[in-house]
Amino acid sequence: MGPRAIIAPSILSADFASLGAACAKTIDEGADWLHVDIMDGHFVPNMTFGPPVVSKIRSHVKRPSEQTGRGTFDCHMMISEPQKWVVPLQKAGCDLYTFHYEAAISSTASIDPIYTSAENTSPEALTRFIHENGMLAGIAIKPDTPVDVLWPILANEHKEEVPDMVLIMTVHPGFGGQKFMPTQLPKVTSLREAYPDLNIEVDGGLAEGTIDQAADAGANVIVAGSAVFGAKDPAAVIAKLREAVERRRKSEKVDGVGGGGGGGGGRGGSILDPGEKLPGLRIQEQSAGSGDAVGDSVAD
Repeated sequence: MGPRAIIAPSILSADFASLGAACAKTIDEGADWLHVDIMDGHFVPNMTFGPPVVSKIRSHVKRPSEQTGRGTFDCHMMISEPQKWVVPLQKAGCDLYTFHYEAAISSTASIDPIYTSAENTSPEALTRFIHENGMLAGIAIKPDTPVDVLWPILANEHKEEVPDMVLIMTVHPGFGGQKFMPTQLPKVTSLREAYPDLNIEVDGGLAEGTIDQAADAGANVIVAGSAVFGAKDPAAVIAKLREAVERRRKSEKVDGVGGGGGGGGGRGGSILDPGEKLPGLRIQEQSAGSGDAVGDSVAD
């Protein structure tokens, strides 16, 4: 039947004059996660915010009581040096640290924002480092990157080096107002066929008019920005996005297609079994506070 529907509104479309309250309200309206786009002006030609803002909005949203549970902060790291920011983001309240494959193969192994390293990192080493710091790990690819680069990473026999989620960009990251790219959906289909139980996220141009295509391809984690935050009835939009994914899951069950009880696809089994914890992975609690910021909307 595959993994459950997860709706993750992108907070870059929220009201930045009262960002903490807007994030809390979205969770109350039925969102599962919050998608937090972090850009450094280098990996993509846009800048947003960093750990201080994440820490402030974290104080408005209760930490998830279980892995991938409601309130998960899904931090999409569109930055050129992803390993440097693992520890600061963990301390700020990130639960799922999603880095770009393109950055991981061309960045240093430094673990501190201030210092550099003569050594390079890799997607596997970075994933392991994220897990060691108590977070789930996601790996993202741009539209121009073939899905084939992910197969050896997902098939790694060392489980601590295997990402917990894959993000397929359905627009070019960093730019607002782009149209949904259905040409990227075959990547989703290939991943779903190989890994029936994997969380597969899509980001860019997702709304009521495009959700069916993404759901039919096999995506279960849906990022939507203005479609949610700009709606007259955000709760209704979130419900419709969820319904599209769940309808596809039920269809799979009837047709006998997809992953059932934690089996696995042609290239491997479940990436993270329900209730299983990787070494170092932990759930944290944090008290309430307030915070706000200034930013720009990204493709949604």
